[in-house]
Amino acid sequence: LLHGITGSGKTEVYLQAIANVLARGEEAIVLVPEISLTPMMVQRFKERFGSKVAVLHSGLSGGERYDEWRKIHRREVSVAVGARSAVFAPFTNLGLFIIDEEHETSYKQEENPRYHARDVAIERAQHHGCPVILGSATPSLESRARAQKDVYTYLALPDRIGQYAYPEVAIADMKEELHAGNRSMFSRVLMEKLREVVARNEQAVLFLNRRGFSTFVMCRDCGYVLQCPHCDISLTYHKRFEQMRCHYCGYQERVPHECPACQAEHIRFFGTGTQKVEEELTKWMPELRIIRMDVDTTQRKGAHERLLKSFENEEADVLLGTQMIAKGLDFKKVTLVGVLAAETMLHLPDFRAAEKTFQLLTQVSGRAGRHDLPGEVIIQTYTPEHYSIELSALNDYEAFYQKEMAFRKRGQYPPFYYLALVSVAHEEQMTCLEEVEKMARYLRKSLSDQAVILGPVASPIPRIKDRFRYQCMIKYKNEPALLPAMRKLIEQYAEQIQKKEMQVAIDMQPYAML
Repeated sequence: LLHGITGSGKTEVYLQAIANVLARGEEAIVLVPEISLTPMMVQRFKERFGSKVAVLHSGLSGGERYDEWRKIHRREVSVAVGARSAVFAPFTNLGLFIIDEEHETSYKQEENPRYHARDVAIERAQHHGCPVILGSATPSLESRARAQKDVYTYLALPDRIGQYAYPEVAIADMKEELHAGNRSMFSRVLMEKLREVVARNEQAVLFLNRRGFSTFVMCRDCGYVLQCPHCDISLTYHKRFEQMRCHYCGYQERVPHECPACQAEHIRFFGTGTQKVEEELTKWMPELRIIRMDVDTTQRKGAHERLLKSFENEEADVLLGTQMIAKGLDFKKVTLVGVLAAETMLHLPDFRAAEKTFQLLTQVSGRAGRHDLPGEVIIQTYTPEHYSIELSALNDYEAFYQKEMAFRKRGQYPPFYYLALVSVAHEEQMTCLEEVEKMARYLRKSLSDQAVILGPVASPIPRIKDRFRYQCMIKYKNEPALLPAMRKLIEQYAEQIQKKEMQVAIDMQPYAML
């Protein structure tokens, strides 16, 4: 486990380790969590290793992916860089696995086969007798706990390269802003700092953990919120298309001009999306040049690369985006990072909510002041007292780790317990509930008394694509009977699953709780 703060030179460690491996005539696989990180990472690897590098990610067309795969197969290249599925690159003489940003949940595949790239890498590395480097500025609690128990070797890079200091981080309490009469989505300190950055001809990164224009649409008279007719989730407003969209099943409809429930005309947009932030910024500073990066603007092939390139070439003052801009990016002129709604992830029904918030804020803060110019970070939030926000501002991973581990121990969550999630989806609500209750009874009978079986309960989003969803959670430490019991469950329902009457998903070590 290579625990290096942002800007400490983890990539250089990777490059030198790979150079050693290649000198021995062996091969290396490098995993990066998201397609948006791939261009920068690939550029650095190609600068060092030239044509020996193959790139594998979902943004490639079928033909391009086949070409890269064939290069590996024919041993024309020795290094594969890519997202999750690159862990299966068909090298035969592996000397090293590197997993960058190892804490990232995108390494876990949420459809069948539900593998975690980290586990696959460790399994393959044991077969080849080679090391695995897990790199992160904010390691997952599971990895850090394994390092503490000497299951993993722990290596630390506590300082930034050169004399560059970690950026100054300030927390802006949005409740106080409201009391002071500031009703905008930007705190006064962030507005002031943005003006200064533009005046100095430097750049800023603004991060919002959402996409779309507003989060939901509500009637102010009767409180009706526009829901998706096929899923139990509110529709999101997308201004560019003047549409309401469901981010789960893709359902879309026109924006209503009056409330469907009470016919009042007081329809209001609530929440904040990237499009809305862009509009507000332009109103406030018309001369501001903004590049927006979210799922809507990066759908076209090569869009990630093009947008990041134009920001690097200083064709814009502000890079505004969702999670895809939070990590791995390295721009010389970025001296200000603004986080617009730090608490959006904190209130999700997920025991990892605080951990994900801490990781994301620490990562995004690390985009500022990575070179000669000092950096500043402003974190805007309505919950400034939460420990994940306070400790990310102090860049204190150890304090966060201790506090979060105590919470996990009390709640019997990983890394103290393993989890397994059994989810069932069916068009008939009662059938779904009956079947999942049967499964729970079977598991209680098959497993030891040490296993904790929670549920069955309705999933946090109880209906998606007209199918009702129920789930059962199993917490366990050592349960040899678990895998045979799970296999038997799948066998029992094989026919219904095959006929698509019922969906049964078994997820060992789940990451997506919704």
